Amino acid sequence: MIDSHCHLDFEAYQEEGISSLLARMTGAGVGHALCISVDLEHFPQVLALAEAHPALYASVGVHPDYEDCEEPSVERLVALAQHPRVVAIGETGLDYYRLERAAVDWQRARFRTHIRAAVATGKPLIVHTRNASDDTLAILREEGAEHCGGVMHCFTESLAVAEAAVALGFYISFSGILTFKNAREIQAVAQALPLDRILIETDAPYLAPVPHRGRRNEPAFVRHVAEAIAQLRGIDLTEVDRATTENFQRLFRAPHPGSLH
Repeated sequence: MIDSHCHLDFEAYQEEGISSLLARMTGAGVGHALCISVDLEHFPQVLALAEAHPALYASVGVHPDYEDCEEPSVERLVALAQHPRVVAIGETGLDYYRLERAAVDWQRARFRTHIRAAVATGKPLIVHTRNASDDTLAILREEGAEHCGGVMHCFTESLAVAEAAVALGFYISFSGILTFKNAREIQAVAQALPLDRILIETDAPYLAPVPHRGRRNEPAFVRHVAEAIAQLRGIDLTEVDRATTENFQRLFRAPHPGSLH
């Protein structure tokens, strides 16, 4: 299995260190994880993890909810994305949860910058959207995001939004939220989508799945997301493992896991 979205550079892991996390990840049958950049100031730490550990990949980007940080340009993102361990642009997108829609012109401009960098590099986008699905889809269409593709990460929207994203060539990634009892709408989406458009993630250290809910999340726990998908769809876990791993490799043009050891 592959955890398609985690933040292993965050302070939550500093005391323990990475070796124990990776050992538990391997023990759970999770071969690789994609470490996600949220600002340019901390991108060197994200990249250092991917350089030091063959089981980890990196992305480069600035989260839509981060205001007091270096503003990315297309040129800077393109340059940083040339590193062979960087497989994606993001996380990027729109988040209107804490802000009024009219007050986030800077978010929309930043989102367009990331899309243009992704199209220029040919590397996929990692898209965060919260209370902003209509604008997110509209900007993806306007900027020609079908030319780079990507993933709607930590998906919490409707089936209609998922299908619109898939029509643009995007994948849908499910997190530990899928295991929560009250997540019926998201569970319905996981049942309805084609299996060849689904990814799994932790968004660690956040959103630990049942039975670890309330704890610090980590890549080893992505197995519980895969198990939830298998149960919802009435298929074997090995089928979910195979499909989501192949989907990750196809989207991120990642080497086959066996070639990295």
